[in-house]
Amino acid sequence: MIKKCLHCFLLFTEEVGDLDKIKRVVKLVSFVNCVDGFTQQPAVINGASDTIGKVFGDKGIHARSAVSTNALPLNVAVKVETIVEIEDWTSK
Repeated sequence: MIKKCLHCFLLFTEEVGDLDKIKRVVKLVSFVNCVDGFTQQPAVINGASDTIGKVFGDKGIHARSAVSTNALPLNVAVKVETIVEIEDWTSK
């Protein structure tokens, strides 16, 4: 989970040039590929939320959802979508 979160940070950096341009993390949306009866989706996603908090501090306090599904594309275990608010910027 931490690896996926760090990958999101890399993508942000490539797009906006600097993580300091992120004003705040708004929401983390996650899908956990799991079997029927598994109810620990929030625990699976805690690693991402914790990492966001360590990187962004108070700017990293975010809403989140952890949704279970029995299938994801390419049979990946977790899909994470991160919504952030950024300062005004011009795309590269």
